[in-house]
Amino acid sequence: MVLSQDAITNSPYVILNAAMTVDGKIATATGDSKISSFQDLKRVHRLRASVGGILVGVRTIIADNPSLTLRYARGKKPVRIIADSNARTPPNARVIKVDPEVKTYICVSENASSERIESLESAGAEILVCGKEQVDLSEMMRILKSKSIDRILLEGGGKLNWSMLSNGLVDEVSVALSPLVIGGERAITLADGEGVRLVKEGIKLSLKKTSRYGQDLVLFYRVSR
Repeated sequence: MVLSQDAITNSPYVILNAAMTVDGKIATATGDSKISSFQDLKRVHRLRASVGGILVGVRTIIADNPSLTLRYARGKKPVRIIADSNARTPPNARVIKVDPEVKTYICVSENASSERIESLESAGAEILVCGKEQVDLSEMMRILKSKSIDRILLEGGGKLNWSMLSNGLVDEVSVALSPLVIGGERAITLADGEGVRLVKEGIKLSLKKTSRYGQDLVLFYRVSR
C-alpha cells in the first residue's frame, strides 16, 4: 500500500492499540473486552497522554460506555473522537458527560438525523460532518488535522480498525498479547470487516520491538507503506 505525500501530510499520525488474546480476539461475543493486565493498562494511559485525540467507533461507545480519560498517567487530556455515521451516540454517554471541559468530537455523515445532532450538541458534543452516506475516514482525518490534532490513538473495534488500516490511515500498531484463549465465532477480532482475498494482499507490518507488561507481551509494529 503506497500513499501519496499529500495524503500523509494531511492526516494525523495514528497509532492503533489493542489488547488481544492468543486466538486473536479483542472482545468476547458478548462484548467483554477486559483483557489487558493492570501493568499494560497503565502503559495505555501513558500512551493516551502522548496524543492529541483518542478515536473509537460508535459500537464501542454503545457496548462499553467508556469515558476515554486519563486515570493512570499525567499529561494533557486528549480530545475524544467518535466515528458515528448516523449520530447514534447516546447524549448521556460518559464520553460526553465525564470531563466536559475536554472536547468530544462526533464525526457523522450528512445522513445523520438533525434531531440526533441537535441532541448531541445540546449535551456538549461538537459535531463534524465527514461524508455523505457514511463517515469518510480520510476526510475525517483531514478535518481533525486542520484542528491541530497531529497524533491520534485508535482504540477501535474490529470493524473500525480494519477500515482505518485498509484506507492506509494507520502508522503504528501496538498489540498487548494476553495469555488467554476465549474462542467464539462471533467474538471480535483485531481487524474484522471485509478483509482481503489473498494472504499476500494483507497489510504488512514491520516489528519495532517487544516488551513485557505484567503477564502481557506487547508487540510494537510500524505499518509498511
